[in-house]
Amino acid sequence: MQVAAQQIGQTQTGPTTEATSRQIDWVGSIPFILMHIAALCAFFWEFNSQIFWLVFASYYVRMIAVTAGYHRYFSHRTYKTSRVMQFIIAFMAQTSAQKGALWWAANHRHHHKHSDKEEDLHSPEKHGFWWAQVGWIMSPCSVPTQWKWIQDFAKYPELVWLNKYHLVPPTIYAVALWLIFGWAGLFWGFFFSTMLLFHGTFVINSLTHMFGRIRYRSGDGSRNSFLLALITCGEGWHNNHHYYQATANQGWFWWEIDLSYYTLKVASWLGLVWDLRKPPAHIKAKTIAAESKPAAA
Repeated sequence: MQVAAQQIGQTQTGPTTEATSRQIDWVGSIPFILMHIAALCAFFWEFNSQIFWLVFASYYVRMIAVTAGYHRYFSHRTYKTSRVMQFIIAFMAQTSAQKGALWWAANHRHHHKHSDKEEDLHSPEKHGFWWAQVGWIMSPCSVPTQWKWIQDFAKYPELVWLNKYHLVPPTIYAVALWLIFGWAGLFWGFFFSTMLLFHGTFVINSLTHMFGRIRYRSGDGSRNSFLLALITCGEGWHNNHHYYQATANQGWFWWEIDLSYYTLKVASWLGLVWDLRKPPAHIKAKTIAAESKPAAA
């Protein structure tokens, strides 16, 4: 608890002021750049059916960990779980190499507070596609964990430790792939898959605020996209999410595929998570189309 308190005491001024500079820290971004170079090196190793399924599984299992963990649990608290399980969820999500769970959730909460406004860390409407996709994460403004946005989870010292040593989970995961599958497994299963996972996650910051269908008046540029929902295990139903954030499911209708929610549902049957929150019927019904209908005579 003392460690957590010290970390919170080091609260930065927040991304609100720094985001306006929009400068790239090329030196600090070297690890991010090297990850992409390493991903391209995968093509020096044979690609076969086993490697395909390894890349596929490595991408989608970790995408579910990111979306159901980083996003729906740590950012929005849309379900409940045990203290042990929340550590496991954070560890699994951090194998994505997208920094710590507390860092990720704090930035995301800030995004919702200022969605598509000047203070938004990654608004394509305000700062362009490139910045929303990768520029913000290569900027000094994204480096510190914004503790003031994540004090509810910062009270757990094991999460603070994991957030500080955020490279431990991806390193363990990479070494495990190397030991099991060799160099091809490391470069295809970790580096190449992680690069796809980076951009699969980041398209929600960029493309779902640029293209797609608007069902609800969310007060920002968020949109729904079936294709991006498939790529991101349900996160593509972004307009739904921005309209009403406190739900474990983001696909609200039967045709809106949401693999992360299906996974959480199975986990709830096993008793690993519980109290999955869903949108009330009156929220789902309040669409733009419904609002625009003329009143009955």
